[in-house]
Amino acid sequence: MDLDHARTVAVEAAEAAGALLREGTRTAVRTRAKGAAGDVVTDLDLASEKLLLERILTAYPSHSVIAEESGLVGAAGGEWTWLVDPLDGTNNVAIGLPAFVVGVALCRDGRPVVGVVHEPVSGQTWSAVLGRGARGSTGARLAPRYAPSPHGPLLAWTQGYDVARDDARGNALKQAIERAARRVLQLWAPLLSWAMLARGDIDGIVGYRAEAVDLPAGVLLAREAGIEIRALDGGPFEACIDAPAERRSFVAAHPRAIPGLLGLLR
Repeated sequence: MDLDHARTVAVEAAEAAGALLREGTRTAVRTRAKGAAGDVVTDLDLASEKLLLERILTAYPSHSVIAEESGLVGAAGGEWTWLVDPLDGTNNVAIGLPAFVVGVALCRDGRPVVGVVHEPVSGQTWSAVLGRGARGSTGARLAPRYAPSPHGPLLAWTQGYDVARDDARGNALKQAIERAARRVLQLWAPLLSWAMLARGDIDGIVGYRAEAVDLPAGVLLAREAGIEIRALDGGPFEACIDAPAERRSFVAAHPRAIPGLLGLLR
């Protein structure tokens, strides 16, 4: 398996989907409810996903795909599985907020080996291959430096859609980081947060029972940029596609910042 070719396929597919989204968001976007937790879906989600599925399965017809809207395409449990988030930030698009990305990951035996995040508004793409680093659109390596602020870290928070408003642990975690952080971003687009962390624009991410489909791409991009990711108890964290929600909580930051973040969460 040529992972560099797989990255090229993923980048080209994500950028084509991004062009579709960029054009589609210039006019009114029709939305409808999705599930019982207040989420929404748009025609743009579906059109972007259709394009991504066609591109990926044309290049790799024997692979499986798990897509945000379509679910599993192909057989479960195979060696190679693609994860597709055709529009991460749908709720932002629905209210006219230009904060959304396209995410694609390739997993081998459930673990990410290729990750791509494309931002249609800026036209920027960030990608990573396991063991070969993370890069931006220009080809420059991503390697955020450790630059602590005396006013506290700039953090992003993400949580899964199944987290209830009265979830005691989730609320306690949010309160802890809000007390300690300079600012806490809740972007409704987790992959955008991962790209910001890999670039060094923010200091860390705290995730609680995060959604599964976009997590592997973000984790690989950040790790290949030199970011450390731990479970909330400080133990190892794996972004495996079949991990249950209780194993999708984490802290991600520069290795020198991780002890402090873990300490404030405890």
